[in-house]
Amino acid sequence: MSFLNLIVSVVNRFREFRREYGLSWKRGGKHLIDFMILRKEYRYGKLDEEMIKKDPFEQFRIWFSQVLKVDALAANIMAVSTATPLGKPSCRMMLLKAFDENGFVFYTNFQSRKGLELTQNPQAALVFWWERFERQVRIEGKIEKVSLEESDLYFNSRPRSSQIASWTSSQSRVIVNRQELERNFNRYQEEFQNKAVTRPAGWGGYRLHPTVMEFWQGRLNRLHDRIRYERLPHGNWKIERLSP
Repeated sequence: MSFLNLIVSVVNRFREFRREYGLSWKRGGKHLIDFMILRKEYRYGKLDEEMIKKDPFEQFRIWFSQVLKVDALAANIMAVSTATPLGKPSCRMMLLKAFDENGFVFYTNFQSRKGLELTQNPQAALVFWWERFERQVRIEGKIEKVSLEESDLYFNSRPRSSQIASWTSSQSRVIVNRQELERNFNRYQEEFQNKAVTRPAGWGGYRLHPTVMEFWQGRLNRLHDRIRYERLPHGNWKIERLSP
């Protein structure tokens, strides 16, 4: 083994030790995080033009189904980004509740921060990260509310406690304390005792109609595969490879 290889081996062993036994050290009395060792190589797979579907919804369905088989609870977790008319962004984690060739559906309070932003600026972006497969999907597009019938159908499928919570919370509003929230929950439990919980008028679904969908597959040496689908005016999709 050459001297250089020996040094590299020692450094790598030290990083493995730090990763296993602790990520922080003290400097000036403060614990600092060693971000230098918070990295990984992506080795799971690849994404070639010959492999992909011409329809991005079909490509999403394939990837989504693969995640469902091995990590179902992580499959529909997504980041949802909205913005004010002036471009001030906000982002939160949500759950995808339906998708088809018409778009991607999620549910929320229409008077929440995201709801108000979508009223003023009906554009949004979604990101799915599937760590097990070293993949992410980015989706951008226009937003519209789903029909009342569709919102009712989903609301009626929710657990009763979740239905009552939809009445309880004035989402994104300031409250005095936790007890206020719990009192509201108990009040609506009594109000709906022995009867069905109806959907609040201010709660329902949004559908994102994609204009751009990007599929990302992690690769060695940060030479990741990025395939972008962009919807053209006549409805077809232009497929391009992007540099990582």
